[in-house]
Amino acid sequence: MALVAEAADPGDAKAGVRALQSLLERIYDFEIAHDVRDYLITDRAELGRLHAATAGSGTPETLLVEEDEGGLRLALYLDAGLLRRLAASAPLERLDDDNLEDFCTALEGVSHFACVTWSAARGRPVSVLALEMQAEVDKYAASVLLAGTQRGGRLAHGLHSRLFEQVRFRDDLAHDARRLYEAANRHAARFCRRLEDRFLRRREARVGEMLAELRRFYRLGDAAKLSLVQAV
Repeated sequence: MALVAEAADPGDAKAGVRALQSLLERIYDFEIAHDVRDYLITDRAELGRLHAATAGSGTPETLLVEEDEGGLRLALYLDAGLLRRLAASAPLERLDDDNLEDFCTALEGVSHFACVTWSAARGRPVSVLALEMQAEVDKYAASVLLAGTQRGGRLAHGLHSRLFEQVRFRDDLAHDARRLYEAANRHAARFCRRLEDRFLRRREARVGEMLAELRRFYRLGDAAKLSLVQAV
């Protein structure tokens, strides 16, 4: 079973973001009721009006979530320069060393959006730790599945190390935030190593079985996800 990504119009950055949502929907076999493009902002000044501290941090990606009596209010910020680079490099058609970081940054934002909206539609809470852990899993799953169908799968080799061991955390992160990101990275690394060992380290990759495991994991609650990871 091959995973074929939808190519986005290179002249339409927002179409590229929607293509990332479609990629996650295909991986996890679900449909998000909301289109990420309707919640996307790319202007840092607009981000500043919504959340000045986040805008001042220089982050290229963030999901803003506010809950009130009427429900959830969301806004996904992705840096305009990031989206222009992705539109030009077309990672869904050719994921390589030059666009992998940008691809993962944008996918992380879309992953957060998908996880929050998917959980909210089912009346399920999601912790920040689980949200970040799922994003790490999503980045690995999307990257390895795409890379496995491109250029003979060359980029797929060593992806686990690149995504989980060669990771960098911002120096200005508060202590508690750093510990949370480190824990999310550590948990996701263990789960994804298990996926790689079970389904990809053979003469013929068992992609269908790997997708089934990814889908089962996605649908677990926060506590069940952590229990499964810690049991690996």
